[in-house]
Amino acid sequence: MTESRAESRVALITGSSSGIGAGIARRLSAAGIRVVLNSARSEGAGKALAAELPDAVYVRGDVADAADARRIVGTAIDTYGRLDILVNNAGVTRFIPLGDLDAADADAWREIFEVNVVGTWQMITAAAPYLRESAEKGSGPASIINISSVSATRALGSSVPYAVSKAAVNHMTRLLASQLGPAVRVNAIAPGLIDTPWYQGEDQVWESSREWITENTPLHRVGTPDDVAGAALYLVDAAYTTGDVLTVDGGRHVV
Repeated sequence: MTESRAESRVALITGSSSGIGAGIARRLSAAGIRVVLNSARSEGAGKALAAELPDAVYVRGDVADAADARRIVGTAIDTYGRLDILVNNAGVTRFIPLGDLDAADADAWREIFEVNVVGTWQMITAAAPYLRESAEKGSGPASIINISSVSATRALGSSVPYAVSKAAVNHMTRLLASQLGPAVRVNAIAPGLIDTPWYQGEDQVWESSREWITENTPLHRVGTPDDVAGAALYLVDAAYTTGDVLTVDGGRHVV
């Protein structure tokens, strides 16, 4: 059901200038939810998407920077006076073969964890007071959705540091679900192979992965941002679901 925009909920989606984040923004907006878009780069794309949606605003900022995280949340509050939904989609990786231990050096671990884990944490701690306030005003439980990956639970992924960072996000999700309820529900989505700019410049990785997924998984196709967006909309309204990690991988996990 589409909400009335005058008093509709507000969602803040990090890393939403393209790919999965943009798909989630479009799906939530179509449901009548006002959205705050964000990216650390790609400002032009973020502003263009904000102009495309009925009631949206864009703010540039790096979630790995604590001051930026607070400012991003502050933009949502200054613009709309409330925050009901936080989607932690911003993430980075390095494409490093899992067996190449030397290439996965300390710099790679720090870069990936600063965004994927510390950035997610900083966004949650900045947003939590406003999410609780929204719930206390009778809007129902607020919602946090963390974007994880199937690599968090399987021996695969773009690199070891990336896979481990997403395993940390899964456990953070469960820990915070136990602590922030009942005012705030905390869930995660674990996408499989999704057709996004994430693989730009990694054509060989993309093609080999796409071919395997198409031939071997139950749904015989790679995913789209809209597939993940549908799962996000479900979790936004799944009033009795918290601490869950919802897999969106076309059945890859059963093969």
